[in-house]
Amino acid sequence: MSAGWLALGAAAALAGLRGRQLFRIEGVKSVFLGPDFITVTKESEDLDWNLLKPDIYATIMDFFASGLPLLTEETPSTETATEEDDEVVAMIKELLDTRIRPTVQEDGGDVIYKGFEDGIVQLKLQGSCTSCPSSIITLKNGIQNMLQFYIPEVEGVEQVVDDELEEKDANSP
Repeated sequence: MSAGWLALGAAAALAGLRGRQLFRIEGVKSVFLGPDFITVTKESEDLDWNLLKPDIYATIMDFFASGLPLLTEETPSTETATEEDDEVVAMIKELLDTRIRPTVQEDGGDVIYKGFEDGIVQLKLQGSCTSCPSSIITLKNGIQNMLQFYIPEVEGVEQVVDDELEEKDANSP
C-alpha cells in the first residue's frame, strides 16, 4: 500500500499552508486531512516509508511546536441532509454519516456523497481509499450492500472522481 496514516487529535490544523509543507518532502504524492488523522500517500511503491517517515513526522511536529493558531473552521459535510433532498437522498446521507464514513475513516480514508441518479449512488473515495487495491471491494461489497439492505431504491454504487463530475457538468445543457 502506498498510503500511510497518522492519528492526531488536531489533524485538520494542518490545512492550508501547513498541509502544503508536507508536499515539499520528496516522494509525497498526496495528503488527506481527516478529523483526527492524516493520510500521506507516497509517489510510488519503490519509495521506502522508513526514509519518508522522519521528514513527515518532523514537519507535523514542527507545526504543532510553532504555536501557530489551529484552524477551527470546518468545511460543511456534503452528506448532511438538506431540506431540498428527497427522502431517499436524505436516508443515503444519513447512512453514510452514521455507519459508513466512520468505518472508512478508521482506515485513513473517507467517502463523500456526490449524487444519486437512476438508482445509482455516486461516491468519491478519499485518502488511503484512493490508492488501496481493495477499494472497489469496499465500495461494492461493503458500501453498496449496506445501502441496498437499508434503502431498496439503491440499485448500485459507483466511484466518481472530480474530473468525471466536472466533465459531466460541462456537457450538460
